[in-house]
This record gives sequence, C-alpha cells and structure tokens, in this order.
Amino acid sequence: MRVHEAILKRRSIRLFEQKEISKKKLEKLIEAARVAPSSSNLQPLEYILVNEKKLISKVFFTLAWAGYVAPKRNPPEGKRPVAYIVVLVNKEIREKSYERDLGASVENILLSAVEEGIGSCWIGSIKKKKLRSILNVPKNYLIDSVIALGYPAEEPLMEEMKNSTKYYLDNFNRLHVPKRKLQDILHWNKF
Repeated sequence: MRVHEAILKRRSIRLFEQKEISKKKLEKLIEAARVAPSSSNLQPLEYILVNEKKLISKVFFTLAWAGYVAPKRNPPEGKRPVAYIVVLVNKEIREKSYERDLGASVENILLSAVEEGIGSCWIGSIKKKKLRSILNVPKNYLIDSVIALGYPAEEPLMEEMKNSTKYYLDNFNRLHVPKRKLQDILHWNKF
C-alpha cells in the first residue's frame, strides 16, 4: 500500500474483530513511532503496549468513546479493542513542547496500522489517574493518549462536509465522517 493510499484510507475505528494482533506487528507500530521526527532529537516519547486480556479490559474502562455518537457507538463486549498503545512523555527529557513529536509519532503508528490491516482509534479522553495505577506508570511520565487497536469490524465513510464536521451514525449504524473540502482549506501563496 502506498503512503497516500493509507492516509486516505485511515479512519478512526471503534468496533473490532476479536482476533489477536501478533507481537511482531505491534512492535512494528512502535518502530514506526520511534523513527518519527523529534524536536532537537530529544525523543521524549515512550510507549506501553497492552495486549494481556486482563489488562485490556481494565484499560477499556479508563477511556471515553466517540462523544458525538455515545453511548450507541461505545464498543460493546465482543467488539472491543484487542490491544492498546499508551503514549507517554518522559518529563525528565522534555515536559513542554513535545506535541509536535507526539503528533508525528502517533500518525506514524496510525498509518502503519492501516498498512497492516489494523484499525485504530487515537483517544485523548482518559481517566489518567486510574490508568497510571493500572499500568504502574511512574510519576515522572505524562500519560498523553491511548491508541486502541484491533482488526476493523466497521468501515466508517468519509464524506464531504455540508454544514458541520460532526460525525454521525446513519439508519444502518454506519459512521459518517465529514471532512472539509480541499478548496476550503488551501490558500495559494497568500491568504
């Protein structure tokens, strides 16, 4: 799969098949994150891969899912993620201005997941204190976000934005994701 194809294909997936993802594929996602650009090459990001069933279940309950279509689109039993990547910032390396590193790193993970046929959902709404306790995350690390992973059990549709960027479910429970048109966001040479 070509990079541009992966970019256009990537959607946030919230319903997953209950098929395990190999450790090799999970490590490949972290490898993609590891080589992302890093400001001053400080590399403050670290990751916890969660793939043990007992922990997966505990992590699930620390996350909020799809605000516009919750609770209907919260993953039910049998459609939940089969793995997670918890994205951490080592505060001893960098406590501020890590967001560019983080964006590049996570996008590398998401695009690598598409290439592997793995669905993903990048989540920032987290009960961080509870998650820190579950995963024994030291205090010198910030928990930034969590990436839910699994083989997709849905195919969200990207469509042209009409009146709102709010994503929604249709009568067939299919997720629609409006995107702004290219000509509405592109300015050539001057604004």
